[in-house]
Amino acid sequence: MNPAAPLAVYVHWPFCLAKCPYCDFNSHVRDHVDDARWSAALVADIAHAATLAGAAGPAASIFFGGGTPSLMSAETVAAAIAAIKAGFGLAADAEITLEANPTSVEADRFRGFHAAGVNRLSLGVQALNDADLETLGRRHSAAEAVAALETARGIFGRVSFDLIYARPGQNVSAWRRELAQALELAAGHLSLYQLTFEDGTPMGQAWKSGRLRGPGEDDALALFETTQEACAAAGLPAYEISNHAAPGAESRHNLTYWRYGEYVGVGPGAHGRISISGQAFATRQLRSPERWLASVEKQGHGLEAREPLDREARTEECLMMGLRLVEGVAARRFEDVAGAPLADRMAAKKLAPMMDAGLIDMDAAGLRITPRGRALTNAITGEIVTALDWDAG
Repeated sequence: MNPAAPLAVYVHWPFCLAKCPYCDFNSHVRDHVDDARWSAALVADIAHAATLAGAAGPAASIFFGGGTPSLMSAETVAAAIAAIKAGFGLAADAEITLEANPTSVEADRFRGFHAAGVNRLSLGVQALNDADLETLGRRHSAAEAVAALETARGIFGRVSFDLIYARPGQNVSAWRRELAQALELAAGHLSLYQLTFEDGTPMGQAWKSGRLRGPGEDDALALFETTQEACAAAGLPAYEISNHAAPGAESRHNLTYWRYGEYVGVGPGAHGRISISGQAFATRQLRSPERWLASVEKQGHGLEAREPLDREARTEECLMMGLRLVEGVAARRFEDVAGAPLADRMAAKKLAPMMDAGLIDMDAAGLRITPRGRALTNAITGEIVTALDWDAG
């Protein structure tokens, strides 16, 4: 971790109206949620986290994720922000993001969230045609999504939205048309994710059984390259493998993760990386909403684990997070975490083939994956992690 980086606070709201067939996040459908109990529990857990993290802060960003945080009441959002300010302090220019679904019902709540202190909205649009929205199990139409985006842009200073591509039956020409529409609607930031068929999800099971097929490897690469080219041409180049922004419009909260700064995780299943008395820790909250709520009400927090991180684990995490960024891992950041310069800690003979192939660059500024290698980010990152040399330096 990089203790000098801004502190980020993540608040997880685990509830959704329906479970999307591709989703493996910690999200749950419940007939009834007691908003007053959940508001009190989030406030209590934030207070506990602030005590645990000690002098960390002030918070430079807050992110309400889920689940579907736009199902929260504006009062609960305001209470959580107030608790974070009381426990950690809150930077005057703090970025406060809330994820929302673009149904007309939730769009009606946007002004309340803004009044509560939210200044950045992230909309889960996922597709801009009704047939694919149905395939993805979404509960809004394409027209609702466009209307919600227009409403959000009239209320919030910053708006982002997500799309999923490499969907079943999608080809490059169809995606190029849809992406052109998305870029016309964009307000400075887009998150564009390739669909993956995760184990344990309905789509994952259908893919494994052969009932569902996505694009082949060559088609997926073509879709990825189309995405990079179109966004760059529109002034929203990639700054992370799946995130595109105009200069200055990047998600400051997510940059804290990718630059391996400190972050606090609150709510069911949330993870954190914090320093306690100079020792780095990984924290994890209870995943089940009911168990988490009962734990907070009984003992004042929902923490399930607090595990120390040694230098090797931190260095591997620093690489795995930072190499997702176009800027890569800064040399100074790496040395702060690894305790030695990049050149001393990396086995040069293991990196040489990737450097010779033009897939990675390493110089005095740091280590990064090149545009040529970006479609292979996961595989390249794995190779780089195995090139760490703990006997050197």
